[in-house]
Amino acid sequence: MPDGHDDPGDHADHGDLDDESDRRHLALEKKRERFVWYYLAYFLFGIHIVAFVMIYAVTHAK
Repeated sequence: MPDGHDDPGDHADHGDLDDESDRRHLALEKKRERFVWYYLAYFLFGIHIVAFVMIYAVTHAK
């Protein structure tokens, strides 16, 4: 019967849910950060390939 008082047993797992949520959030953030580093690495690698092709084209132009 609702009497305005919360049963402490109802919210006993609230801290566990927050910990699990934090763990999932940190794992997702770590995964996203890893993908950002991968994209940065591919981007920088691609820039160097383009630069080497341009250097080759300029040095071998007639």
